[in-house]
Amino acid sequence: KDISASVPAPGGKGKRVLFSAFSTRILKGERIGILGPNGAGKTTLIRMLTKDLPVDSGNVRIAKTLNAAYFDQKRAGLDPDESLWRTMCPGGGDQVMVLDTPRHVVGYLKDFNFDVDQVRGPVSTLSGGERNRLLLAKLLARPSDLLVLDEPTNDLDMDTLDLLEDALGEFKGTLIVVSHDRDFLERMVASIIALEGDGQAREFVGGYKDYVRQRGDKLGLTKSKPAKSAPTASPPRPRSERVGLTFNEQHALDELPKTIAKLEQDVGRIEKALAEPDAYSRDPDRYHKLTAFLKKTEAELEESEERWLALAEKAEALDSPV
Repeated sequence: KDISASVPAPGGKGKRVLFSAFSTRILKGERIGILGPNGAGKTTLIRMLTKDLPVDSGNVRIAKTLNAAYFDQKRAGLDPDESLWRTMCPGGGDQVMVLDTPRHVVGYLKDFNFDVDQVRGPVSTLSGGERNRLLLAKLLARPSDLLVLDEPTNDLDMDTLDLLEDALGEFKGTLIVVSHDRDFLERMVASIIALEGDGQAREFVGGYKDYVRQRGDKLGLTKSKPAKSAPTASPPRPRSERVGLTFNEQHALDELPKTIAKLEQDVGRIEKALAEPDAYSRDPDRYHKLTAFLKKTEAELEESEERWLALAEKAEALDSPV
């Protein structure tokens, strides 16, 4: 509540305020994105929220039983001399617990594109991208109520990014993500804390697109996934020749199930938060915001389902014999 942070100003004269008198309440199961330009105080904020860094003023209270797992930009936490197996099972054995399910360490690491020889080899033989995959595997196998991810998409290849998104989609705890990646934020979070470099931290209900609608695209965020190249132009087809779905239609048909699943999860989380006995009395403003967000999310879900159904029917009709 009312937390503030500042850093020395350029030239050593005075201080530059990162944010002041910021208050928030983070509930179990919430998925929060933190965004802003470099130097705005994003990492400082999450370190203060997890009490890894003292606040300049104000106070932070966290649950006594909270078990947090942290993934930072420095990718620290790997012993280059240890094997991947021992890294995952430091106490010995061959099992890891992933989302309350026991997994054999070899099978689990195969999900992160490691082969058997690599699992038994030392961390020092891994490339930078492979080390990122191992860190994510280690993080996601750690029992936790809170995942704090600081720029998790940096230096990730497409396969690893997909693995991360799938794993986070199944995570039932609280998620706090710092990222410059607008696509990742849009898919992963249901509210935004924005640090816009003006000494204030502001909260917005919804994902990245909702934030942009309310504030405008001021931050110059980047997309981590490279844009797919446009299909090469082909000669005009005879009018009688049947054509398949367009590139954009096929892409939408492939991606909409993921969007629908994400929206269904969002609806479930919001409904659960609204169903808590003291949800309204504890924070009426937040209750009204969540109610409005639920209505919007349900509308997006219905629209996505109708869009997918229309494309699926079109694809089926095009594939059927004349």
